[in-house]
Formats: sequence, C-alpha cells, structure tokens
Amino acid sequence: MSGRQIPPGRAARRRGPLSRAAVALLAVAAGLALLAAAAAWDAARIPLGRLETRAPFPTALMRAREAEARRLGAPSGIDFRFVPYDRISALLRRAVLVAEDDAFFQHGGLDWNEIGASARRDLERRSFVRGGSTITQQLARNLYLGEERTLTRKLKEIVLALRIERAVSKRRILELYLNLIEWGDGVYGAEAAAQHYFGTTADALSARQALLLASVIINPRRFSPLEPPPRIERRVRTIAGRMLRRGQLSEAEYRLAVGEPAPALEAGGGPAEPESAGAETPLGTEEADTDTAGVAAPGDSVRQAPAPPE
Repeated sequence: MSGRQIPPGRAARRRGPLSRAAVALLAVAAGLALLAAAAAWDAARIPLGRLETRAPFPTALMRAREAEARRLGAPSGIDFRFVPYDRISALLRRAVLVAEDDAFFQHGGLDWNEIGASARRDLERRSFVRGGSTITQQLARNLYLGEERTLTRKLKEIVLALRIERAVSKRRILELYLNLIEWGDGVYGAEAAAQHYFGTTADALSARQALLLASVIINPRRFSPLEPPPRIERRVRTIAGRMLRRGQLSEAEYRLAVGEPAPALEAGGGPAEPESAGAETPLGTEEADTDTAGVAAPGDSVRQAPAPPE
C-alpha cells in the first residue's frame, strides 16, 4: 500500500480540536434544551385567569410602566376603558390586523416562518429584540410577561400564546388585544386612545383616525397620531392601499385617510397596485423602533389573507 503514513500523534492532534468543538456544540444544545424546558414549565404554570369573561387588570405591561415611572420620578397613571368587540370600529380592527398580523385568523397563535426569521436576526445582532410576534403572542406578553427581552421570555411567550389560542376564541383574543394594547404613555386600549387623541369613541373613529392609530402601534410612545411623522404617513398609505385592494376600505374612506384620491381602478374593477410598491410586502420597522415600543411588536410581517369575520 503506497502513500504516506500519518503519525498517530498527529492524527490525535487533528481530532482534538474537532472533538472539543463537537463537545462544546453539544453542551450549548443541551443548555438551550434545558432553558427551553424550564421556560415552558414556568409558562405552563402561569394562571391564565378567566379570559373568556374577564379582562385582566392591571396587566404585566401596565405594572411595568408604573414601576418605570416611579423609578424615574415621572407622573404615572392608567387611562383604560374596556369596551366590547362590537363597539370598536371595524375600520380599526381591520387596519390593526393588516398592520400587525395579517394571517391572524389563519394561524394557531404562532407564525413559524416569522419566528425563524426573528431568531436569525437576534443571532446576527447578538441580542433579543422584538419581531415575528403574532397578535396572540403580543397579548401574552402584554398580559403576563411585560417588557423583558430575553430568550426565556420569548419561549414563555410562545407557550402562553398556544395556551391562549386553546382557551378562547379568535374574536375574544382580538377584543382583549385592542382593549389592552398600549397607545401612548398611560393610554391603553382603543376606547381610551380614541378619547385621548380625538375626543371621540372607539366605534366612531374616522378612517384616518383608525389608520393613524394602527400605524403608530410600532412604537406608541415615540409616535403620536396627532403629529404623525413622514414614516407614519407612509404606513397609513400602505395600510390604506391594502385595505382598498381587498374591499375593506371605500375610495372615499381612502381619500379621507390618505388625503389624496384612491389609486386608479384596473379594468376588472380592482384597484391597481401602486407602481412603487411590491406585492403585499411586509410592513417593516427599523431596529430603533424596538427601544421603547409598547405591546405590539415592531417588525411583525404581514401576509395577504382573507378579510376577517365581522
């Protein structure tokens, strides 16, 4: 047999680093598995309460905001008024779904594609920022977990979202979400936001008011619907365009919301796709928006879906 023999010592030295790397990888995997199991166990023991009939109050997020205000010596308070699902504007309900979780009525609480994309972003940034969360996950975080940003919190959020989906209906989840979401410092829920910003009620919001509220969810403590910056106006236009194409918004409502005529209709009667927009591209957010965002997670992607039941 020809060929050069590799001395046994050298072969061992070559295998050594590989073996150590394999052991390290297995140790990391085992650690993550234990962490996931512990988080799942903790989340499974958190009492959900009577979500079907009672609105939990105060939420974990409300308590966290109050504690933050006390630490800073800042004024605090909770403006919160729960109203039934049917007393929240249908325009606001639809706009929030388009902006935050367009597949809400199709998934079981989790969007695995977005969870994977969010995990990859977190690994690249070496930090745990928000993104990839469905409305159910956002509700779980709001109710029970607060604002902590760790892998453990994310795992708990996933388990709680699955539990919530099994416990109550989609309609009830959306009702709770719209009543408990943060819409500015100390302002929680659609009714409080409608009265605080526009002096009206949640069921009487105009098209523009509804779309502005949906658009500032990406960071309700940074952006105000009363003084929307250009990027919020762009979000209003994007959400309005999608709702118009789906028949969820009339041309008159589009004009009121955006301040310009509706896009031209195609020959078949449907509104034409704007030249500058892709086909239902996700509503993105900048990383900076995660710094002080409220309940709703910035960066949650949007997928085209049928109109939700009324």
